[in-house]
Amino acid sequence: MKVSRPRIVAAGLTHCCPNCGGHTLFIPGTLFQLNQQCPDCGLPFERDEGFFLGSMSLNYGVTIFAFLIPVLLLYLADVLSGTAAAILAGAGAIIFPILFYRSSRSWWLMSYYFFLPQHLPANRTEPASSEDENN
Repeated sequence: MKVSRPRIVAAGLTHCCPNCGGHTLFIPGTLFQLNQQCPDCGLPFERDEGFFLGSMSLNYGVTIFAFLIPVLLLYLADVLSGTAAAILAGAGAIIFPILFYRSSRSWWLMSYYFFLPQHLPANRTEPASSEDENN
């Protein structure tokens, strides 16, 4: 493979294209607009309609585990009052997913290509006559 799994992870953690490593995942000057494909290598970032539903689930899960559960634990340990915990949880449930949006998109691409690196154009080989492109 030309693109190794460690390189895919590094690209995902730095919001880069998993195929060429270019900083092309998002449209320059925008916070939330994803390029349809990499301007450098042409890798389509959205493979199918609904592909990024996984990134929404990832964002939701990270929000729960990294933010809301710690707030709950601080409340249960009597570090935060009920009112403070409710305000913090409410504000965090809105603000944290917005701040984590770019990472969740990038991490979703990273996880997809980590498990299926052969789907990257740089790693493609011609399938044998008895195989399809998913093997």
